[in-house]
Amino acid sequence: MARIYLPAVQGNEISITSEKARYLTTVLRCKSGDDLLILDGTGNCYRTVIAKADKKEVIAEVLERFPFDLESPVNIVLVQSLLKGEKMDMVVQKTTELGVKEIIPVITERSQLRETRKTGRWQKIAEEASRQSGRTLVPLVREPVEFRSLIETMGRQGQETTDQREPKGFIFYEEEGEGLSQAVLTTCAQASSVFVVIGPEGGLTKPEVEAAKEQGLRVVSLGRRILRAETAAIAAVALVQHLLGDLG
Repeated sequence: MARIYLPAVQGNEISITSEKARYLTTVLRCKSGDDLLILDGTGNCYRTVIAKADKKEVIAEVLERFPFDLESPVNIVLVQSLLKGEKMDMVVQKTTELGVKEIIPVITERSQLRETRKTGRWQKIAEEASRQSGRTLVPLVREPVEFRSLIETMGRQGQETTDQREPKGFIFYEEEGEGLSQAVLTTCAQASSVFVVIGPEGGLTKPEVEAAKEQGLRVVSLGRRILRAETAAIAAVALVQHLLGDLG
């Protein structure tokens, strides 16, 4: 059965236009009489039947509305240094499939890319990856920010909570760090939200790692082999999801 994300669903007759209408009719080959699942991105699912289908507009009639939740119990926030070319596309796609709730691109000292206009593109990639993997929600891809500024903001937010160990999370560093399993057991076993920080192609600098450490993030390692930045992001999210979430 075809499925799409459509925010703010209202009424029993839903009009779908623009890119989504073209996608349904030309890519998914939907036609009148076909069943269609519509997810609103907030945990609701609508089982509908298509009453009209062309490239300009698809009209779907709601048959049933029900709650739909396939999300992980832990909110993983990926803080990813900007990557060049299609590497960032891959990170957004694969980590969305793995269940991240939010992606924050950051500009670090060694970032080869320091500005971008691709945030809208990455949000569309996240939506498509969510649809393909059957997720309830679409992760939010934020506008890029300076790494130091983000770390300082996380620290201030942590000080406002009753748990002084906030923010909880990990910064992955190839030059040193404890094992991830031990770090999870000692700091994040009951956490509902976890930051995963990944550096750029050239790696994070020692001062950047120390700044994150001062704000409460644990410095951890992915092993003795040096991974590409995009590989590290996917591996790190998968491991955190396995240890804290619902993967495996």
